[in-house]
Amino acid sequence: MTNSKQKGKRGELEVVHLLKEAGFAARRGQQFKGTSDSPDIIHSLPVGQNLEVKRVEKLNVQKALDQSMSDKAPEDIAVVVHRSSRTEWKVTLYLDDYLDIMKMIDVNII
Repeated sequence: MTNSKQKGKRGELEVVHLLKEAGFAARRGQQFKGTSDSPDIIHSLPVGQNLEVKRVEKLNVQKALDQSMSDKAPEDIAVVVHRSSRTEWKVTLYLDDYLDIMKMIDVNII
């Protein structure tokens, strides 16, 4: 396994661990297809989400979102979970999807 593949695997395992710590079921998906039936992370998060995990120093955000979009099921939203060395994990998603999630959790809308 190459260093980048090992780093990607470690990143996915870190995210799985963090999801489990937060009380969600999570495990790595099959890593060979790149379709909605083989996501990076299989999870029990509310709202259908395709989590594309990136553990890289320089992230092309649009490319990562495009990958998550092409791999997701039609009813899911594309989410990129990413970090570089010595930084915290971040989440990137489209604003429309974020606003839909906020509406679903009944945030006070003025």
